Amino acid sequence: MAQLLKRVWESVSSGWNSSDSTSNSLYNLDYSPVHGTLSDQIIICSSSTGAFDRLPLDIFMQILKLLGPKEAARLTCVCKSWKFMVSDNMLWIFFLQNQQDPWDSIFFAETNLRSGFPLRTYPRQMQSFMHIYGERAQVPGAIIVDGGAGYCKFGWSKYDSPSGRSATFVEFGNIESPLYARLRHFFATIYSRMRVKSSMHPVIISIPISHYDDTGADKAFRRQLKEAIYSALFGMKVPSVCAVSQATLALFSARRTSGILVNIGFHQTSVVPILHGKVMHKVGVVSVGVGGLKLTEYLKEQLRLRNLHVSSLYTVRSLKENLCYVAFDYENELKKDNTKASYKVASEGLFTLEKERFQTGEILFQPHIAGLINAMGLHQAVANCIERCHAAKMRTDHTWFKTVVLAGGTACLPGLQERLEKEVHDLLPPSISNGIRVITSPYGADSAWYGAKLLSNLSTFPNSWCITEETQSKSKRSLIW
Repeated sequence: MAQLLKRVWESVSSGWNSSDSTSNSLYNLDYSPVHGTLSDQIIICSSSTGAFDRLPLDIFMQILKLLGPKEAARLTCVCKSWKFMVSDNMLWIFFLQNQQDPWDSIFFAETNLRSGFPLRTYPRQMQSFMHIYGERAQVPGAIIVDGGAGYCKFGWSKYDSPSGRSATFVEFGNIESPLYARLRHFFATIYSRMRVKSSMHPVIISIPISHYDDTGADKAFRRQLKEAIYSALFGMKVPSVCAVSQATLALFSARRTSGILVNIGFHQTSVVPILHGKVMHKVGVVSVGVGGLKLTEYLKEQLRLRNLHVSSLYTVRSLKENLCYVAFDYENELKKDNTKASYKVASEGLFTLEKERFQTGEILFQPHIAGLINAMGLHQAVANCIERCHAAKMRTDHTWFKTVVLAGGTACLPGLQERLEKEVHDLLPPSISNGIRVITSPYGADSAWYGAKLLSNLSTFPNSWCITEETQSKSKRSLIW
């Protein structure tokens, strides 16, 4: 194999040196789209490469995989037949599958999000994956700031996960309030912690899920918040900004552009209908006054009643995340004799929970357990949203609202997905409930951050999604949130 690779490189070098007009970089080459695999194509060779003309195709493709994307692209300069073989889609899918991002996320993003907002609702001709690979390699790194009411996640788009987290509600107060000074301080703090100049990279901002009704007051609030965010960032000399709804980003992380996003946030839960990436304000967002904090406080109170005192809410939250679950049938679960489980919290010791394990999650469906008499259950809110979507009769696929996506840290509670699906089917008539399914975003509390990561690594980013200070006044992209 070593000798074979050596001969390949000798052939490449001679072909490369004989070409005066070809760049030595993969990323400057421009190729026409190639569809299908080589087995479906007829190879026409315009120049001889000696013994390599007789090299079996499968061996040649294995050599290309070993050489890697940049070196493989250089072989296009040897002859037309090699250029044709190197351009094979399956080869570049192989290279993309070895990228940091999962292949299914890459494919979803490149087929659905390349055009920017508004998203295309009709199929478009796909670029060759070789072309897409080259474009993705040139995408600049972006800063991602996902600031929620409870916690903020921030980091580089090229990283596997957020590089930093902070308690928004403790450090910055309510960043959903459209005050320039508060937002400027918030963004300046994030840039300081990341040790990066704000003028160096584009930024993706997730817009917190709040004030989503279609009333004049809510529209004015969203407009004020948008203007405050842009003013703060452009005032810091950020080159370009992509501001997208937290709900839309979380939906993208589940590889969907349409559906109902259920975000179990810090203070409240929002049920958000989204069609082709746009929040459907006219259909209406349903809000439930039960969030992750309420579950944590309820669990703390139950521990206190059992004389199990903990020093902080962080300890209680750790117990909630590691021991609690949602019962598929609450009444039957209450009849069980043994539901004990234990978990050791560092510096706090071992804790054993019993019925609190499933009673904590039950307040999502029965808020009155925690004293919230007038709050509706999660299943009722979702069913209400689905009925509105069904009644709206959009001129599109009538099943767009039948995928319900759970996001947020509390959404990761075991059993929640199955229980919610069962309850929604029980509430709705078969004519509406048929086909409805509940799925969970694989990223939990970081769902919006990973949705932003999908966007920031797109082959067309930042041009297709970001706006600059010059284009701010006439851009329509802000309509996405």
